[in-house]
Amino acid sequence: MILTHTLKLTNADFNRLSAFIYERVGIKLSPIKKTMLESRLQKRLSTLQMGSFKEYCDYIFSDQGKQQELVHMIDQVTTNKTDFFREPNHFSFLQSQLLPSIDKHYRTYPLRVWSAGCSSGEEVYTLAMVLSEYSCTHTPISFHIHGTDISTQVLQKAVTAVYTEDKIAPIPLLLRQKYLLKSKDTTNKTVRIAPSLRSKVQFDRLNFMEDDFNSLPVFDIIFCRNVIIYFDKATQEQVLNRLCSQLRPGGFFFLGHSESITNMDVPLKQIRPTIFQKVTV
Repeated sequence: MILTHTLKLTNADFNRLSAFIYERVGIKLSPIKKTMLESRLQKRLSTLQMGSFKEYCDYIFSDQGKQQELVHMIDQVTTNKTDFFREPNHFSFLQSQLLPSIDKHYRTYPLRVWSAGCSSGEEVYTLAMVLSEYSCTHTPISFHIHGTDISTQVLQKAVTAVYTEDKIAPIPLLLRQKYLLKSKDTTNKTVRIAPSLRSKVQFDRLNFMEDDFNSLPVFDIIFCRNVIIYFDKATQEQVLNRLCSQLRPGGFFFLGHSESITNMDVPLKQIRPTIFQKVTV
C-alpha cells in the first residue's frame, strides 16, 4: 500500500508506542508529543507500505519488528541537536583548568574521553581539536575519544565526518584552516575533518538503557550534555549512575547547561556549574 495522505495516530496507539519507547530507550513522551511522534513516523509507515499506525504497532511489537524496526524507529524519534563548540565555557575550562592539572599523567597513557550521546560527531571533533591544540602549546598528551549514540543515522554522519559550511561556523578560523579539508570541487560546499583528528576517535552505537557497558574502558572525562533532559528523574539517575560506573574516581563529568543532579543519588560533586567530579563512596 502506498500512502497518499497523512495517517492519524490514535490515543491508544500513541500510548502503546510511547510506553514501548520509554521501556526500550528511556525517553518519556508526554501526550503533547503525540503530533510530533505521528509526524516523525509517517516516513517509516510509507517505507514499510503500511496503511495504519495500528499495523505499525502490531509490527513493532512482533519478534520480527523488534529485531528489524526498532533501530529505524529510534532514528526517527530521537532529537539530535548539536553544534561545534556548543556551550563553549566547558571547553575553556577543559583547556585552562582541567588539562593543566592532569596532563603529566597522560604523557604515556592515553587520556580517555567519552562523548555519551554524541549525535553526528560535532562534540567529539570539538574535543579532538581542543586536546590537539593543548598538545601543541604544552607537553604533548596522548588521548582517545569514544563517541556513542543510539541513532545509527547520526553515527554514520559522525564516521563520515563531512559537514556543511554553515555547521562549521562556530569553529575559530585558525582551527578551520588546520583541521578541516575542503573539497577539490569548488561547487561542493562541504568540509571533512582531517585524518589527524579522525584517527583519535571512534564511534559506536550504544543504548544507555539496555546495552552492556562492560566492553567500554574506564574514562577520565565524560561529556553527556543535553541527553538526560529527555528522561524522567528516575531514568536520569539510573543513566547517570551507569555512566559514572565507567568514570575513574576523580574523573570529570560534564552536563548540559539546562541539566542538574539536584536531589539525585549519584557519586558526583559539583565544581563549576554543570561540571562535576566523581567522588569515592
